[in-house]
Amino acid sequence: MNKDWIGNQRSVFGTMGASNHSKKERQCNDYYATDPKAIDLLLENEEFDGTIWECACGQGHMAERLKQNGYSVNATDLVYRGYGEGDIDFLLCDYTLGDNIITNPPYKYVQAFCEKAYSLIENGKKVAMFMKLLHLEGKARKKMWLEMPLKTLYVSSSRILCAKNGNFQEMRDSGGSATAYAWYIWEKGYKGETIIKWIN
Repeated sequence: MNKDWIGNQRSVFGTMGASNHSKKERQCNDYYATDPKAIDLLLENEEFDGTIWECACGQGHMAERLKQNGYSVNATDLVYRGYGEGDIDFLLCDYTLGDNIITNPPYKYVQAFCEKAYSLIENGKKVAMFMKLLHLEGKARKKMWLEMPLKTLYVSSSRILCAKNGNFQEMRDSGGSATAYAWYIWEKGYKGETIIKWIN
């Protein structure tokens, strides 16, 4: 028997949001749409000076909410899903399509997206990444946090849905999400300590 208290180790890690322990098959291009509520919570706490590039826009859930709040947004993705411009590999870009970059990066390229976004923006501009809270862990990412200090970490105290292929209702019907998310905010040039705040 490989059981522990109510399951095995896979069930524990899966509940924590570790995709390599999940029983569910991940979407082949890592497309998990973000509930636009995430943008509402971000904009309650942060302002962005200038244009915004949503570089993994999917079907436009976040980009549209940003536009509804008055921002000028360029939306791109590696895969065209009926919104924005497709066939744009963000990690190969040597240019920026916005003063600030806001997205939910593909899980398997989290660190690469963060580093690329930070490298593309100018001093004083911002990168906002909506990511799992567990991305704070890891030796490789520790080096990134030290070299690229976050200005603010907004921890969501209630769960926000990131739905496979944008199927939010299917996710709600199956019980919602057990994954903790946060907004990771960089301001280029910031050298202070990271401020942690709780939202939602």
